[in-house]
Amino acid sequence: MASEIEIADQLESIVSEILAQAGEAEKIVFVSGNFNVIHPGHLRLLNFAAECGDFLVVGVTEDSAPGTLIPEALRLEGVRAISAVDYAFLLPVSPEEFVATLKPDLVVKGKEHEAHFNPEQQVVESYGGKLLFSSGEVRFSSMDLLQQELRETNLSTIRKPADFPARHNFNERGLIDLIGRFANLRVVVLGDLIVDEYVTCDPLGMSQEDPTIVVTPIKRDLFVGGAGIVAAHARGLGAQVKYFGVVGEDQAASYALQTLRKHGVDACLVKDDSRPTTLKQRYRARGKTLLRVSHLRQHDISHQLMTAMLDQLALALEEADLLVFSDSNYGCLPQPFVDEVIARCTQQGIPMVADS
Repeated sequence: MASEIEIADQLESIVSEILAQAGEAEKIVFVSGNFNVIHPGHLRLLNFAAECGDFLVVGVTEDSAPGTLIPEALRLEGVRAISAVDYAFLLPVSPEEFVATLKPDLVVKGKEHEAHFNPEQQVVESYGGKLLFSSGEVRFSSMDLLQQELRETNLSTIRKPADFPARHNFNERGLIDLIGRFANLRVVVLGDLIVDEYVTCDPLGMSQEDPTIVVTPIKRDLFVGGAGIVAAHARGLGAQVKYFGVVGEDQAASYALQTLRKHGVDACLVKDDSRPTTLKQRYRARGKTLLRVSHLRQHDISHQLMTAMLDQLALALEEADLLVFSDSNYGCLPQPFVDEVIARCTQQGIPMVADS
């Protein structure tokens, strides 16, 4: 156990780092908690806290604190992954002791604490700060969520794949060998790129104007989908992958290109001024999809774009071992284009498969 002097030095170091990173931020906001399992309640709390100030500091309790279920390093990693958080650290003392040292402008706690004794209250008021409670009535508990997960997990669904190898006449060793052979493959993927966005929402109630559910977004997650994820999976198996697709001039295209490069995919994205990058948004609350919005155009790409893609594709096919068509029927693969690609692959002896 650390001595009082060591803890004091640790606190001084943490506070100095916070103040250095905060810079000229007008309002520093502090939140603390166990954060066993990050859930919508945490996201709502942290987003609320971030909106109340300019620099959000989050103290994650150490393993010795009551109610901790997950190792402190993992809990801290989870909090640091939340974009609303500017600085997160392991809290070596009680929240009120740290508040007395940092003296943040605001301390934010969950709505459920409002009716209880809050030891931070007196400390905050002593230097002119404020204690705020986040809005919202829906409450979450990490312990309750974990217990519910254990109760509802259907172990039979975990065991179902056990006989899959026997039914399909392969074994573990053969599968490992097959996957290992991907490292020698040069794969070309051709098809519709999709960006999937999942917007997690907090339901607020029904609109008074019309029969509509009112929600507030608390988290957005983006993923590359369509032919893009096919290319990423092939690269993940070890193959050298070149991907050809069509995008618009927008942020979704930039995200897709950056993500594909991060996966190690050599992406050739042809820009089409007549369409946006296909973006599918799903608004979800409490595990249910409330609304789906698709930003897309389904007309065939122009002859000019077909020619440009064929020219670039021709170079890739010279070294390809396999071509994968991934067609979502969004216009990237019109039939004349597909026929020409098939003819070239057939002439060069390149195997072809389709994912649609």
